[in-house]
Amino acid sequence: MDPASAPASAWAGLVGLLGLLRVLGLLGITGFWIPGAGAAGAFGALGRWNHPRPGLRRCTWLGWSGLAGLPLLVGTVAAAAPPPVAEVRVDFDRGGVTRVIARGWADRAAERPITVDDPVRIASVSKLVLTIGLMRLVEQGSLDLDRDAGDYLGWSLRHPRHAGVPITLRLLLSHRSGLTDEAGYASNVATLTRELVGRPGAWDTGHAPGTFFRYSNLNFPLVAAVMERVTGERLDRLMDRLVLDPLGIDGCFNWAACPDAAILRAVVVYDATGKVGVDDLHGNRPPCPVLPAPDGSCNLDAVRPGDNGGLFSPQGGLRISGRELAKIGRLLLNGGEVDGVRLLRPSTVEQMLRPVWTFDGSNGLGYETDVGDPGGTLFCRYGLAAQTLATPFAGCRDDPWGDGVERVGHSGDAYGLVSGLWIDRGSGRGVAYFITGGDLQRKGRRSAFYAVEEELLAR
Repeated sequence: MDPASAPASAWAGLVGLLGLLRVLGLLGITGFWIPGAGAAGAFGALGRWNHPRPGLRRCTWLGWSGLAGLPLLVGTVAAAAPPPVAEVRVDFDRGGVTRVIARGWADRAAERPITVDDPVRIASVSKLVLTIGLMRLVEQGSLDLDRDAGDYLGWSLRHPRHAGVPITLRLLLSHRSGLTDEAGYASNVATLTRELVGRPGAWDTGHAPGTFFRYSNLNFPLVAAVMERVTGERLDRLMDRLVLDPLGIDGCFNWAACPDAAILRAVVVYDATGKVGVDDLHGNRPPCPVLPAPDGSCNLDAVRPGDNGGLFSPQGGLRISGRELAKIGRLLLNGGEVDGVRLLRPSTVEQMLRPVWTFDGSNGLGYETDVGDPGGTLFCRYGLAAQTLATPFAGCRDDPWGDGVERVGHSGDAYGLVSGLWIDRGSGRGVAYFITGGDLQRKGRRSAFYAVEEELLAR
């Protein structure tokens, strides 16, 4: 069939299908018109049928010319993207959860339905949660956002072409350090963070630190290494102490610190083809809760805090449920306090969320190179691991709601999962969500977010 004729034939098939349903008495209306079907497609083989039900008397039905398009219509529907494997959405306000959506499978093979209490690898929203822990250390006086990060690390952290410019925590947290993901950032038990930044391609050779936004996951193993160095604690345990335990969250950065109950509820992350991306645990604690060394070894006790900042995936490895992520959102909505527990001062939350970089058309790259160009500028305003949406600048497509409302939080995209935590501080409301196994080839109509995200947020 000529592809150009497909839309008209599909309309004809739809018209025929509706006519058939009317003959079956499934529609209680007396007439209809579908634009674009045409006289032949819409009223071919016109007939009348008197039915004892008054609402269906003199029912107009559609005959074979309308039904001729049914195979194409069926094929069109069959070719449509299948629903995601799992969707979770938790709406909240300052006082608590206001609505939940949970559809699909936490573990499709085991036929275990998803719930809002099942922990998932939440991807880059982890950066936002990590920064809450870091800001607690700032409040305590252990860290200074504008001090040379090399002072904390114990070795010189400098852009090779701009050695006179200190790399600070503020630059690392806001993706303005000059680091890139081109040389990789994944860390196993044997990785040394210092070696990651020494690889060819690790630095953006075209821009000095502080002058250009380029989203880079590699910034966050360095942030984590600083946090470990100044406290002497392993990152997963440190984040338990600083953030997760005080809030009563059974989450963890990678799986080592998660309780057994969380392991049993782990969400398997699938891609759109149904292939497992990560965390197919079958209810069992993984033999190595992080990436093992190339020789297969997994001795976490041999890793000195501060040497391997990426070991617990600070850039994306937080396992947390939708309900627990909503609690993080409520913490931010309430200026650092939730359910009677205060972690941060309101001024600290404001400093964290306030943009330190705004896109002006040439001062940054508006997407994550590790994911690829989404067909528009996704990042237009960014604070300390906090993204602000609905930027009023030509070319910015950072508003998946399409309503122009400014929201702040963070997005996530890894292994077939997409996620987000967004708060509207003006209305005092927010939403936490994640989707696994969705069609990530379909781009959004309103924004550079995926269509599956726009659709879930529109519900």
